[in-house]
Amino acid sequence: MRRDPNCIFCKILSAEIPASVVYENQAVIAFMDNGPLADGHLLVVPKDHFARLTNLPGVKFAQVAEAIPYLGRALLRVTGAEGFNLLCNEGQAAGQAVGHVHFHLIPRRSGDGLGYRWNAGKYPPGRDAELAAAYQKALAEHAP
Repeated sequence: MRRDPNCIFCKILSAEIPASVVYENQAVIAFMDNGPLADGHLLVVPKDHFARLTNLPGVKFAQVAEAIPYLGRALLRVTGAEGFNLLCNEGQAAGQAVGHVHFHLIPRRSGDGLGYRWNAGKYPPGRDAELAAAYQKALAEHAP
C-alpha cells in the first residue's frame, strides 16, 4: 500500500491515530468524520495514498465507488436521513483540507440548513461548444 507518513488518513490507516471505523475492506476504509456537518457524516477513503482524485487510478476509484452505495444505504438506515450528499473536494481551492483522496457522505434532511451554493449561470452563445471542443482535444491528447 502507498502511504504518506505525514498524512492524517494514512496515520489512521496505520492505527497511529484512532478513528471510529464503520467499514473496511482490502481497498477502502470508512470512518466517522471528526468535524461532521451532520450527525452520521462519513468519510470514505482509499487505503492507497493519492493526494488528488485526478491521480487516482481508475481501478482504485472503482473500489471506492463500489463501497459508496452500500455505505449510503447504511447511512440512511442508521441516521433516518431523507438523503445524503456525496462530496469530493479536489484541491485546496475546492476545499480539500486533507491531501488524501476522500469522499464525504453527509446525511441530509429537509430544512436542515446545511445548504450549498448553486449559482447556475448561462454560457454566452457558442461558449459551451468551444469548451466541449477543448475538452475533446485534451481528452484525446491524454487518453487513459
